[in-house]
Amino acid sequence: MKKEDVIVAKELTKTYHRGSEEIHALKDVSFSIKKGDFVAIVGPSGSGKTTLLNLLGCLDSPTHGSLRLNGVETTGLKEKALVKLRRDNIGFVFQQFFLLPTLTVRENIELPLLFTRRNGYGNNSHEILEMVELEARAEHLPNQLSGGEMQRVAIGRALINRPKIILADEPTGNLDSATAHKIMELFQGLNKQGLTLIIVTHNIELAKMAWKTIHLRDGEIV
Repeated sequence: MKKEDVIVAKELTKTYHRGSEEIHALKDVSFSIKKGDFVAIVGPSGSGKTTLLNLLGCLDSPTHGSLRLNGVETTGLKEKALVKLRRDNIGFVFQQFFLLPTLTVRENIELPLLFTRRNGYGNNSHEILEMVELEARAEHLPNQLSGGEMQRVAIGRALINRPKIILADEPTGNLDSATAHKIMELFQGLNKQGLTLIIVTHNIELAKMAWKTIHLRDGEIV
């Protein structure tokens, strides 16, 4: 059975102005990502990786071009509609863990539920704790965790609202190589369960653990 497209980008362009200078962060980037894909976005520093991820996550708007997310054209949508689209479809994982130090592992994972207003939407934190292998650490505070454990909490927090897509920006950037490999194995396991994953990474070896790769250089796909 043919997989449906969850993201379709057509001629995405993002420009900034620095004084009189026009900077092209992205130039006419086009691609599609299907349901269940595991995609790594790679490229040197300044190639446009994070800019592209921000556009895919509807955290920023393109200067030109079109972006469809699960069949919805995102360009031109007002912020309230974008918030709902993000909440219903996307989970975010960042290089910095952004855990609240006074909350336990379980409470950090459950935090997005405070902003969810879907009727009958239950708390599945126990399931998420098992998924990220943190059941035994559920009542620990962030300062009692290793770097890899903190990143797994951040991944659990991204999963709690049952997103269709995970967007991860350098999720292994603050981790040693062995821990980074384990995080990528966790992503592979989530992908095998049907989750669509898009990660930005500068690590080519880790990128090979994804199923597809988008190479960026100077804001263009190469």
